[in-house]
Amino acid sequence: MALQSAPQRIELAIGGMTCASCASRIEKKLNRMDGVTATVNYATEKATATVEGGVTVKDLIATVEKTGYSAALPAPVAPQPASDGLRTRLVVSAVLTVPVIVLAMVPSWQFTYWQWLSLTLAAPVVVYGGWPFHRAAAVNLRHGAATMDTLISMGTLAAFGWSLWALFFGTAGEPGMTHPFSLDIARTDGAGAIYFEAAAGVTMFLLAGRYFEARSKRRAGSALRALLELGARDVAVLRDGTEVRLPIAQLIVGDRFVVRPGEKIATDGVVEDGSSAIDQSMLTGESVPVEVGPGDDVVGGTVNAGGRVVVRATRVGSDTQLAQMATLVEQAQAGKAAVQRLADRISGVFVPIVIALAVGTLGWWFGTGSGWTAAFTAAVAVLIIACPCALGLATPTALLVGTGRGAQLGILIKGPEVLESTRRVDTVLLDKTGTVTTGRMTLLDVTGDPDTLRLAAAVEAASEHPIAQAIVRAAADPQPTLTGVPVAQTGGGALPAVTGFGNVAGLGVRGTVEGREVTVGRGALLSEYAMPDDLARAKAEAEAAGRTAVLAAWDGEVRGVLAVADVVKPTSREAVAALRRLGLTPVLLTGDNETVARAVAAEVGIDEVIAEVLPAGKVDAVKRLQADGKVVAMVGDGVNDAAALAQADLGLAMGTGTDAAIEASDLTLVRGDLTVAADAIRLSRRTLRIIRSNLFWAFAYNVAALPLAASGMLSPMIAGAAMAFSSVFVVANSLRLRRFRPVR
Repeated sequence: MALQSAPQRIELAIGGMTCASCASRIEKKLNRMDGVTATVNYATEKATATVEGGVTVKDLIATVEKTGYSAALPAPVAPQPASDGLRTRLVVSAVLTVPVIVLAMVPSWQFTYWQWLSLTLAAPVVVYGGWPFHRAAAVNLRHGAATMDTLISMGTLAAFGWSLWALFFGTAGEPGMTHPFSLDIARTDGAGAIYFEAAAGVTMFLLAGRYFEARSKRRAGSALRALLELGARDVAVLRDGTEVRLPIAQLIVGDRFVVRPGEKIATDGVVEDGSSAIDQSMLTGESVPVEVGPGDDVVGGTVNAGGRVVVRATRVGSDTQLAQMATLVEQAQAGKAAVQRLADRISGVFVPIVIALAVGTLGWWFGTGSGWTAAFTAAVAVLIIACPCALGLATPTALLVGTGRGAQLGILIKGPEVLESTRRVDTVLLDKTGTVTTGRMTLLDVTGDPDTLRLAAAVEAASEHPIAQAIVRAAADPQPTLTGVPVAQTGGGALPAVTGFGNVAGLGVRGTVEGREVTVGRGALLSEYAMPDDLARAKAEAEAAGRTAVLAAWDGEVRGVLAVADVVKPTSREAVAALRRLGLTPVLLTGDNETVARAVAAEVGIDEVIAEVLPAGKVDAVKRLQADGKVVAMVGDGVNDAAALAQADLGLAMGTGTDAAIEASDLTLVRGDLTVAADAIRLSRRTLRIIRSNLFWAFAYNVAALPLAASGMLSPMIAGAAMAFSSVFVVANSLRLRRFRPVR
């Protein structure tokens, strides 16, 4: 008996999809294959299949190609090319279409033989500009399906084809023919009417919508690039005691390499020599740098903020934590279901009905003895009045106005796919470091001797540690906002000189200032010094509040306590209140320790806290909430948030954060102000409401006019005018978004 092969996961890049229904059709075809379970994501243009029973990549690709699309194994992550071909079509179409519309709508400008100039200008627009629609319609036709592309192609080709008939076989081609613009509803044989402006105008407007949609959508893989770019490019490897600079790709497990202050650690490893403070905030969210020494593990991509260390590589390439995070983001993106576009869902029913109505109109008029000319005129009027110009504009125009207003307010909306999520969201996860807090260590309090800050800063000035730099910045401030010591004696003056400076790895610094032996650091370093009861209480209170307590001692005694912390942004409490008013439940999610997280949560008004979680833990937290039926929004700024942002139903990235977080998100908050998160959700929800109302009225105009067109009471020219009016209404409705006002 043959052994069954283990299930295999295969990912394919799909080409040729123009709407969500394309993704649905490919998915159905793949799932009909024996041993295949597949999902197709329209947003990322990828198919993910779990296969068994001997199904190969070639089999999957063949099935996709039989459905009318292209498929291939994904290329290595690289920048996506801009939609240059679509942009060129749009520019060419716009230049040629404007004079055609002007000539048709302004009879006084219709010179002799103007109709032939309209033909010359409109033909390239309908054929070249409209080619994406015609090709998609042909693919759909071969597979017995109809989408928006089908109706667009039929409407434009019908208007163009009837105009050609009127020019060559009717009276429209006669010298001196004019085309009066009239709103009168009257029966006509249509032999003297041309509709090049309708064919070219519809093509141009819908090309514009397709271009702007494509530009916002084609960003799959950017999060992965941003993650991978965090790693070091080269590394100083020790070979026979000599440093040799090599590309990171040549590093192997067991190599010993040098990391100097300010450099990135090349790969995961163990410290063999030296000690330092490692800034891991980009990976773990921990706001305080971690002290490391011989035997401690370090992670590739983190930054050496202290001294020189020698590290032995333990994991390289795809095995590193950074590479595994990239995989997390990729899987979360692939698993995020594409939102089915509302217009495509409705058109699945609307399009066949319109086509059937046009055919029925043609047959009825001819059957009643009215002749082919009148029959074709009525049938073309049905197609033109139903041609979804307003439907095509409904989403792009609202999105363009909404995103334009959002950009003014520091909000970037990546595309229409994110909008439905904002309506359904009920829980919002807030990263702590850099989102709710500033992400930078700040001196908050000094207790003890009035000289504490001045002397401590003098010694710390020689250190590169972030806590040391926070103390130095406070000492340089002429008006520091500190408590516990008189303001006049805290800062603003020049720091005294220090001699005999020494760094005690992981604990603090020492030096001689104004003849005093000053020691500044953690409690373990100053255990031999006596500490007054009031300073002991100050230290305990600072640590209970989630702050880092730094002690300063001289003359054999601890003289002061400096409380340092990553402070809450001034607007965070207001932002949390605004999110609650939107019906959202805020949850603080952080890699920082429980004590710090609880203190921050209490300060901003958050009740629920999830602390001490690594990047994979953040993704798991999102999944747990989703499994409980919650629709989750995630707000973050670090690389450690990227996978969770991608997994969440709605990802919001602070623009002050990393590229990885920004690219993995659905919305970007440029200003780094958490109140903008509430504005982003409000604006997105309002944009979605505008889109829905646009779609409703676009269909209402068309549906109301269809009986008039079918009864012969509406000529194709009037149909074109009605269609244009519905487009104007949609644009005007979308412009209401310009009046959106922020919370603050």
